[in-house]
Amino acid sequence: MQDDACYLKRKVTPGSLDVHPTEKALVVHYEVKASILGESGGQMVGERKEGQKIIRVKSLSPSTDVGALAKKVVEECKLIPPSRLPQVEQLLYYLQNRKPSPVEGKAMKKEKRPDKPKVLTAFDGLELNEEASVTRVDEYVELLYEGIPEKIRGSTLILKLARNPDNLEELLHNEAALGALARVLREDWKQSVELATIIIYIFFCFSSFSQFHGVVSHYKIGVLCMSVVEHELKRHDVWREELSKKSKAYIHSDQNGSLRRDQDKSVRKYHSLLAKQEQLLRVALYLLLNLAEDTRTELKMRNKNIVGLLVRVLERDDEELLVLVVSFLKKLSIFLENKNDMAELDTLERLVRLVPCENEDLLNLVLRLLLNLSFDSGLRAKMVEVGLLPKLTALLGDENNSGPALSILYHISMEDRFRAMFVYTGCIPQLMQMLFSHGEGEFEATLISICVNLAANKRSAQLMCEENCLSTLMRRALRLKDCLLMKIIRNISQHDGPTKALFIAYVGDLAAEIQAEQDEAWVLECLGTLANLTIPELDWELVLKEYNLVPFLKEKLRHSSAEDDLILEVVILIGTVSMDDACAAMLAKSGVIPALIELLNAQQEDDEFVCQIVYVFYQMVFHQATRDVIIKDTQAPAYLIDLMHDKNAEIRKVCDNTLDIIAEYDEEWGRKIQSEKFRFHNNQWLEMVESLQIDETEPYLYDDDRTDLFYSADGITPGDGSSNSDFFSDLHAPNGDYMPGRDALDMFDQTCSAPGRPATAYGFRPDEQPLYQYT
Repeated sequence: MQDDACYLKRKVTPGSLDVHPTEKALVVHYEVKASILGESGGQMVGERKEGQKIIRVKSLSPSTDVGALAKKVVEECKLIPPSRLPQVEQLLYYLQNRKPSPVEGKAMKKEKRPDKPKVLTAFDGLELNEEASVTRVDEYVELLYEGIPEKIRGSTLILKLARNPDNLEELLHNEAALGALARVLREDWKQSVELATIIIYIFFCFSSFSQFHGVVSHYKIGVLCMSVVEHELKRHDVWREELSKKSKAYIHSDQNGSLRRDQDKSVRKYHSLLAKQEQLLRVALYLLLNLAEDTRTELKMRNKNIVGLLVRVLERDDEELLVLVVSFLKKLSIFLENKNDMAELDTLERLVRLVPCENEDLLNLVLRLLLNLSFDSGLRAKMVEVGLLPKLTALLGDENNSGPALSILYHISMEDRFRAMFVYTGCIPQLMQMLFSHGEGEFEATLISICVNLAANKRSAQLMCEENCLSTLMRRALRLKDCLLMKIIRNISQHDGPTKALFIAYVGDLAAEIQAEQDEAWVLECLGTLANLTIPELDWELVLKEYNLVPFLKEKLRHSSAEDDLILEVVILIGTVSMDDACAAMLAKSGVIPALIELLNAQQEDDEFVCQIVYVFYQMVFHQATRDVIIKDTQAPAYLIDLMHDKNAEIRKVCDNTLDIIAEYDEEWGRKIQSEKFRFHNNQWLEMVESLQIDETEPYLYDDDRTDLFYSADGITPGDGSSNSDFFSDLHAPNGDYMPGRDALDMFDQTCSAPGRPATAYGFRPDEQPLYQYT
């Protein structure tokens, strides 16, 4: 039968059209029918097979002209007949308006840009019309012993062979060829930029494969490349200086025609030399980047100041060269020593001009390098100083670069001194929009972390509450039970001013969550938010009764009933509600005060617990009902007397104010308190006198001109006791907001009748780990 077969007939029949389920693509179904025909034209064997072709339209965006794109698809795809143009338009319109699927979103996130720049291509002027052959390598080597033109021709032919990876093994075994190339490079690289570029390019082809790095190192090509780069950078400085002199001479002269022509000629020559030099720098630095895969080799480069050379190249304008240099710097920046070198060499000043830039690959690499550098506190301050903050904010809308930009902004927001700077960049409204545009799934950790940090600043928190954003944020947090969203709300609630009054509408929702929810982390954030609401207009008695919170609070006061953080928030909340007379009486009747004393005994080593419990006592002694309970039925005053001279200044301050009130209302305790204060100060006086016993062998100390021994504060205040307003000028509230006027001075007034709440450690411990760390 096969002998009778005459020819094969193939027929393709278009099928249905559809959209790809996850990608921006059209799927064209078709059927292929293959038949073997005999001499008479009859079908001898036939077979059908179905297939599909995927047409990806990655350029499709909301601004794309769907009609024009549909015509282009129909013209280029033979499987789609022209009669189906309306159907193609309809499918493209559907793709244009379809929201990205979760699979597509994850795929896009996992897609990474290459760490290395594009593969080098042949440079201008280095092409040769002559064909190269592996069998004639010896002839090409002989040319390397002639003049410069012959050396360029011979090395160019060898380069043609080396650019084909299949020939590298053959060239590797030709030691004569490699030795001659290394010798010519070592001896003649200063005489001809073209020759140096070609020979380094040959060794670059070897360096592209790790198994050939030994050959490159054997001929010390890396050391030669370092010398070449350093020499070329010095030569470039000389060129610029000469060009600058000629330009000045032309400007200060009568600007005659001959000087003008001479200057134009110099500029053209400079640009021609610059183009050739940048080719040489590209191939030399790329070779070094390949060799730097070995950290030992990279360390040798660092010792020869590779960072300094790369930073100097950042001044160039050639984008391909900049991509290479920034890639190299990014690789080096992961080591502390290299990062420190970059900080000393003012790298940020050179990088900031590249943000933004039209080259997407270059911009992304610059941002990733800045992200590596932003882990250093000093460099973060430098980024703010050079004006990088508004530039990064402008990139938040760029889909390709918003990730690294957001991460850098997060690092900057970790420091309280920079948070206020975000107010003037337009960053906060963008962040809130990005936060609300997320679906019901998990939020991006970087985005929500930067919002948590910025909410700790008063002005930033006010911007977050504008345009009813607080209501949207609260509803979403309560619906999703998201602890990080509630952490943002908790940070906002700590600021005095108009933002705090906005929380009155949500007190009931938060109180309900405390009773209903079992997740301690969620309850902790809700408790912390309620504890911050020191609002006079809020009826705390109604809240405690309606949501039956008193038993819950008393239960949580038991040591080991929950995590310490949760118990601490319960104590702070009790201090907040105790401002109300009725609430304080309700808590006293429930037995909260003995529970607090018991907790004070258990947590006496924790200054935060002690300070907040003492503050509760301070609030309760204001009210007659609770004052009598504290003074007559408990040993709280005795504990306060013991804490009166605590090492912690905040504890001493709250104790003194509480004891002053107790002494005013109870004579017996007043005498005890006065006696203890006298005893303490007397002991201090005696210790001071004893320490100042004068040795009889040193009578000159009793000189009539001796200075005051006791009342100078070692340079803090003058010996005469005078002071000025500058002594208090650095006084700030615990949350970083400045407190002007009388309120600032009250922090030093131990007899103040209404001191503010003692600062909690939440969010303000200098050794506290940031919310989100990169790995």
